Amino acid sequence: MNRRIAHLLLAAALVLPAASVSWAADAPAPAPAAPGVKSANIFDVKPDASEQPGYAGQNNGERAKVQPGNNAPMWRQVGSGVTGYSSLPLSQAPEAGNLIQPFVQYPGSKLTNAGEAWRQVRNNWVLPYGGSLLLIVLLALGIFYKTKGPLGGHLPDTGRKIERFTPFERAAHWANAGAFMALALSGITMAFGKFFILPVIGGTLFGWLTYVLKNLHNFVGPLFAVSLLIVVATFVKDNIANAADVNWLKKGGGMVGDHQVPSHRFNAGEKGLFWWGVCFPGLLIVGSGFVLNKLVPGLGDVRGDMQIAHMVHAVAAVIAMVAITGHIYMGTVGVKDAYDGMKTGYVDEAWAQEHHELWYNDIKAGKIPAQRSQTAADALAAQVAAPGTSNASA
Repeated sequence: MNRRIAHLLLAAALVLPAASVSWAADAPAPAPAAPGVKSANIFDVKPDASEQPGYAGQNNGERAKVQPGNNAPMWRQVGSGVTGYSSLPLSQAPEAGNLIQPFVQYPGSKLTNAGEAWRQVRNNWVLPYGGSLLLIVLLALGIFYKTKGPLGGHLPDTGRKIERFTPFERAAHWANAGAFMALALSGITMAFGKFFILPVIGGTLFGWLTYVLKNLHNFVGPLFAVSLLIVVATFVKDNIANAADVNWLKKGGGMVGDHQVPSHRFNAGEKGLFWWGVCFPGLLIVGSGFVLNKLVPGLGDVRGDMQIAHMVHAVAAVIAMVAITGHIYMGTVGVKDAYDGMKTGYVDEAWAQEHHELWYNDIKAGKIPAQRSQTAADALAAQVAAPGTSNASA
């Protein structure tokens, strides 16, 4: 039995090597490498290359000799804002060779590349604080109305009217007001809509909504710019500060007591709104908007211009919206019958005496005409009565 097992083991030892050799001979040869492609052998990479002097200052070619595939020098240059070569002309693509902007520090941002710095200003400052300021103003006005109610109404109407705004002044006001409201609502939707509109209507409808509002924003902008210049030129003469404004400010504009502080055609609060809520922020909004729309030659062609213009645009818009919110409140429900002045152009003598006593006194003294505009019939009658003369109060 043992002899038989030994014979079997000897036969296996003779057969298996032959089978092994036969299998190796029949195995396919390894596929040749693709032409033009050179593989990197991991054993060619020097693991201690980073310890060599000058390692950190190597360019991409030098790094490839010791660590094939390590493109850190190239990306370090890209990240630091180095501009590479581009065949596109600078007049058409001034930043074609620049992937990442150089490091800057905008107000409110860390020292980082300009794109990230702009993002930090927008997301960490403009949106949260701007949105909070708007909500605080709305809440404060609601509380004030609840506790104080509409101002005025202490004198009974006389039935005699004084022209507060001419048709031209009202047309300029409403054109500017309509353009501002369109810009404000579209801007709020684009800036804050993803927080309170997107979750309600979904991504598809929100995408279409923002697309429509963005185009509306762009087309209404020029109307706002033109109407703003007309409003400033029309009302600037009556918004110059005087001694009565100091007294108005000292007494808080009558917001605490039951009686209004005497003022001329516009009080100090309305003058402050004109300069700091309409004129200066409005001009900044228009100027930065023109840069964002690339309507200013030499500006808006590079990302840095657009980022700075956007920050100015957003901050000025928040300031204007806060001020105009207060103006809308005072012009509608905040002051009794104030809306009639801009709606019809006329206010009752009692309203003028209560809210703008100095202006009312000048009208009664004949320094300012009670009727500053003329109808076509009045103008024709005046020409017939006195040919060749003109009405000085027109």
